[in-house]
Amino acid sequence: MNNWEGVSEFVAVAEKGSFTAASVLLGISTAQVSRQVKMLEARLASKLFYRTTRKVTLTETGQIYYQHCRQVLDGLQAAEQAITNLQSTPQGMLKITAPTTYGDNIIAPLLNDFLGLYPKLEMQFELTNKRVDLIDSGCDLAIRLGKLEDSSMMAKRLANRRQFVCASKAYIKNHGVPHSLSELSHHNCLKGTLEYWRFMEAGLERNIKISGRISANSGSTLLDAALKGLGLVQLPDYYVAPYLKSGELIACLENYQDSDEAVWALYPHNRHLSPKVKLLVDFLAKYLN
Repeated sequence: MNNWEGVSEFVAVAEKGSFTAASVLLGISTAQVSRQVKMLEARLASKLFYRTTRKVTLTETGQIYYQHCRQVLDGLQAAEQAITNLQSTPQGMLKITAPTTYGDNIIAPLLNDFLGLYPKLEMQFELTNKRVDLIDSGCDLAIRLGKLEDSSMMAKRLANRRQFVCASKAYIKNHGVPHSLSELSHHNCLKGTLEYWRFMEAGLERNIKISGRISANSGSTLLDAALKGLGLVQLPDYYVAPYLKSGELIACLENYQDSDEAVWALYPHNRHLSPKVKLLVDFLAKYLN
């Protein structure tokens, strides 16, 4: 039997002093209120009210039971209000992880803007290129780039990114512009952590092995080398877009440009997406597009 059954009706009668007034308060029939209270008394094996034709008053047992029930209902009301407050005014801790450069340059400023909107929020932000285990680390959200490997997670596509092969005017003046993928072998290619660059040719993905004088696990380092005329580079748009716009870098091999990669928000599928996390995901999706 449900231990809560009849409690709300009992409290309403105790506070209104009338079964009829209690029924109006609760929006149910007087007969239903009376039935629930009788069932409660039967379950407790105690008389809770003195009933006369003129009034309803609590027995001594009823007084004691009322005090406890009132505290419980107040606590339940406070709990519901706390959830409502969380939904309307996000608060508490958010733990987020993102790739180092993309997180630092693109995500971090947006997170700071988000925190500015919700002063009751706290945030722990980890920048790392390692694939953080969201369950073990207790992270609420991860930002991931490109193809997703972990199918056990839920994901929302936030935006797209595109890779560009480009070089400075000085490099192009000295070494020319490559017009085909085979010509890359004759150029100094600035390497990142991979030994190949990704392209699309005749609708098929191609990985072209590249070589050059410089390799680095930092996109910023490779960008600086490209700006100084040291070679061709393949980097995402968030690195090179301002320099392509200013003309400091020239895009090459655009006919072979790989298809757009996704920027994802990732969170555990077995964890309910809390209002504050959902609000953040929606915020990022809005401002990343």
